[in-house]
Amino acid sequence: MKDISTIAVVRRENACTLDARVLLDEMSATLALYCAPTPSSLFDAEDLCTVRSAFVVARTTDGFAIGCGALCRFSFEVAEFRCLYRRPEWPGTGAAILQFLEAIAIGAGYRRAILQAREANRRAIAFCRRHGYERAEPFADCAGASDVRCFVKALPLVAGQ
Repeated sequence: MKDISTIAVVRRENACTLDARVLLDEMSATLALYCAPTPSSLFDAEDLCTVRSAFVVARTTDGFAIGCGALCRFSFEVAEFRCLYRRPEWPGTGAAILQFLEAIAIGAGYRRAILQAREANRRAIAFCRRHGYERAEPFADCAGASDVRCFVKALPLVAGQ
């Protein structure tokens, strides 16, 4: 196991870079362990073309990509976090990515954040709960999927919003 203190930064990056594509491919392969891959498990590149969206990558101090995540606009007040992934040998990276995405969402004026996790992925469900996300009614494309669990969290308001 690596020490999370070696992470230099989580920052916005282009989702089309080689590092981003490798991380997303690893995430897809991991998700395939829990279920058949679906197009809804990722995002459409257009989802990241707004001012209120973001793709982020976590890197070590020497620049090695160790995790990623995306913020997509679900509605005017709701941000959806997708593609949260960290390499298994880097514990704590997922929390750093989620906190960074939450900060972006708060700054962009979102009031709530939503996440999805497959029922079989107990680690992802525990991660959501550990970070203050509560079980929610199914939304969007997961409304008809019996194996998807949805989570929601209220985001704090920024002064002046």
